[in-house]
Amino acid sequence: MRLSDEIGVKKAAAQLGIPYNTLADWRNHSKHKTKQTTTMSDDELRIRNRELERENAELREANEILKDALGFFAKDRKK
Repeated sequence: MRLSDEIGVKKAAAQLGIPYNTLADWRNHSKHKTKQTTTMSDDELRIRNRELERENAELREANEILKDALGFFAKDRKK
C-alpha cells in the first residue's frame, strides 16, 4: 500500500508482480474500511496476562523436555 502511495498503483502492481486491479481493490477496501479499536478492561487484561503467563510456562516446560530429548538422542547416536 505504501509503495503504491509513493510510486502509483500501476507501477507498484508491476513491480510487485500482481494484477493492477488487485492492488486497486486492496487500496479501495483499505480506504473505506472503518477502523475499529478495541479496549480491554483491567480485569480482561489481568485474565489475558494470566493466560499468557500460563502458556509461556507450558512452552518453557516443553522446550526443556525437547532439549533433554535432543541430548538423549545425541548421546545415543555417538555410540
